[in-house]
Amino acid sequence: MSYKKVLLVLMSIMAIFSSAVFAQEQTQSNPVIDADYPGGNISIYNLRGQIVLDDTVYMRQELRDTEWWWFYWNFRVRGAESKTLYFKFRLPHPRSGILPFGTQGPAVSVDGGNSWSWLGGDAVKDDAFSYTFAPDAGEVRFCFTIPYQQSDLNKFINRHKDNPHFFIKELCKTRKGRAVNQLQVGNLDGEPKYRILLTARHHACESIASYVLEGILEAVLANTIEGHWFRENVEILAIPLIDVDGVEDGDQGKLRIPHDHNRDYEGESIYLSVASLRRLVPSWSQGKLRIAIDLHCPYINTPFIYFSDPTEGDQEFNKKFRKILTKVQNGSLTFINDEHRISSGKGLMKGWAAGLPGVEVASTLEIPYGNVGDAVVTAESARLLGHDLAKTMKAYLQE
Repeated sequence: MSYKKVLLVLMSIMAIFSSAVFAQEQTQSNPVIDADYPGGNISIYNLRGQIVLDDTVYMRQELRDTEWWWFYWNFRVRGAESKTLYFKFRLPHPRSGILPFGTQGPAVSVDGGNSWSWLGGDAVKDDAFSYTFAPDAGEVRFCFTIPYQQSDLNKFINRHKDNPHFFIKELCKTRKGRAVNQLQVGNLDGEPKYRILLTARHHACESIASYVLEGILEAVLANTIEGHWFRENVEILAIPLIDVDGVEDGDQGKLRIPHDHNRDYEGESIYLSVASLRRLVPSWSQGKLRIAIDLHCPYINTPFIYFSDPTEGDQEFNKKFRKILTKVQNGSLTFINDEHRISSGKGLMKGWAAGLPGVEVASTLEIPYGNVGDAVVTAESARLLGHDLAKTMKAYLQE
């Protein structure tokens, strides 16, 4: 090989090496930050033509068609290996100055959203949180809370789809073409003594509610005394993702303009899932519907579980249900029966359900995002709360 050819080969190798080093430096110095996946929600400020300025990313949650300030956000970072970055939020509550961080700080996932853990409150300082990326961190996701998407529901469905006491169908399709799943669990072949209605995600961001609903259904399908009793005596109708478009699009959902899904039960419904549910339940229930619970998450840092009755004042059935829960609960997320309430509001699911024939317990159950007292909310602890609720329903109906 001639000298010129050798030189050309060496120059080509050096060029390839230089390009690789340059690409690596570009990746390391310019992380990619986006929310382009189901549940994603973030808006990034571009300062002086840069996304990352002095190791700081300036951002805010996307309110979209939310009427007022709300706190949900969910984003991912790629190409930040071995870096420490600061994520600074620039949209506090306009009146109180509250920033969109829960009591446990951000939730983080290093496996593409398959599992989540809390960074802890110590990761947050003032209006920012920091994170040091591992040398092999390909993608890291951050969220205000532990998310629950259609993909999570699909995993639950796949685990139980062959169970004869589990049935899935489509309640309706949304205007965006997504299917709203309708689950029926328990005594499906015979004639159940009782029926129960469970709903979640009238407000898209309230993801912990979906884990609790999963836990209830798990308990009904389990090979336990409670499970066998349910499968002999009860049929449950569950709609886990009422606002599935909002869940998948990463919307706040709460305070949606012109009104959110939970304010759609008075007059003519504007959302297809709510309208379909209102048509279905009266014919399905056949006068046997006794319990209707709508699962939610409360305001940003509320540290206790509470029920909201469909009307102001005491209701004996609901008081009895709450009293039983305090006796049978075994999980770490415990309810204290200290008469916390919120106003009934108009057009809410619980108020509509209270007017159906046979219904005794109609309530909204609020489960915190981050902690219940000193107990930390996780996907598993939320499911165990669902188990406690199933035991409560059984005890209530037996009494």
